[in-house]
Amino acid sequence: MTKAEIVEQIYERVGFSKKEAAELVEKVFEIIKETLAEGEKVKISGFGNFVVRHKNARKGRNPQTGQEILLDARKVLTFKPSLVLKTVLNDGDEFEVSETSPGESHSVEVNQ
Repeated sequence: MTKAEIVEQIYERVGFSKKEAAELVEKVFEIIKETLAEGEKVKISGFGNFVVRHKNARKGRNPQTGQEILLDARKVLTFKPSLVLKTVLNDGDEFEVSETSPGESHSVEVNQ
């Protein structure tokens, strides 16, 4: 799904104008990017966590030449999906997710 498709879904489902929907999407992504750039975690309940991790410099190998090279230290973005998202992706085979109203928490029951 592209950013434009997200804007279109907000336009259709919420009723904002396309311009308002586009501004909303841009602002949400801007806030997420700024928060991650500051090194903070972004937790979206019912969806998952975005975390910036630091990777130390390490030795690597050029796959074409086999020559050893030094890979610089860098930051990487990781995403860990929530249990609710995992359940939705796996068709709820193992868990049952109760329906909630906007702003309420999701509850998950384990069916063993």
